[in-house]
Amino acid sequence: MVTETGVPGEICIKGHNVMKGYYKRPEVNATSIVEGWFHSGDIATRDEEGYYFIVDRKKDMIIRGGFNVYPREIEEVLYAHPAIGEAAVIGIPHESHGEEVKAIVAFKPGHSATPEELVAYCKEHLAAYKYPRVVEILDALPKGPTGKILKRELRG
Repeated sequence: MVTETGVPGEICIKGHNVMKGYYKRPEVNATSIVEGWFHSGDIATRDEEGYYFIVDRKKDMIIRGGFNVYPREIEEVLYAHPAIGEAAVIGIPHESHGEEVKAIVAFKPGHSATPEELVAYCKEHLAAYKYPRVVEILDALPKGPTGKILKRELRG
């Protein structure tokens, strides 16, 4: 739950106007609704004035060596790179860290960069445990009908 200013946490909602549960999905309800609180799966921070800002989805969060890594933060860094047209960040299995950070990118027309250049760029802008160690380059990232990048397809 979001309780401290500036500290990421899950948005949880409780009230008479919140849904009672997912239809015929008791296993999902058991983890989504706890003691009457609906756990949205959205990770947010709260500012000093009490405003909430969604920073990522709980399902997308990567746990690397015990640290929480929010893919959206890394994607924003990648999108600031002049060559990047599309970017997605996912977790992949790692023997000692649990998960490793992997970036999948597609370039803007006429632009390019090596995976090593992109890792170095991210390393300059992110904490040591956050930057991607693996970069995959594709012609285009898979998208759904609304244009949203389909991370589930990238995870394989």
